[in-house]
Amino acid sequence: MIRGFFRLVGLLLLAGGFIFLVYDGARSIADQALRLTKLGEFWNDVNQASQASFRAMIEANAPSLWTPIRLLLDQPVWAIMGVLGLLLLIVFRPRRPLIGYSRD
Repeated sequence: MIRGFFRLVGLLLLAGGFIFLVYDGARSIADQALRLTKLGEFWNDVNQASQASFRAMIEANAPSLWTPIRLLLDQPVWAIMGVLGLLLLIVFRPRRPLIGYSRD
């Protein structure tokens, strides 16, 4: 049951990544320039206060960790969602049936 839930979350993340890929592509074609939605910008659009509190928490507890997180926030949303979705789908894929053995 848990495996199915995480596979569903992975599939939704993969679908969201595809939606953002199409959105960025359409926006790039309309503007005749490369336009990518960054994860940090998307997070600000959804809830700006949570990103500010997350940054304050990270800088208070582990200041050296903010640089890699900032690098992650500068990546396109479609890439982050797509990679995370694929990872969840691969890790929680169904087990292969055993041939010639029975499970007890």
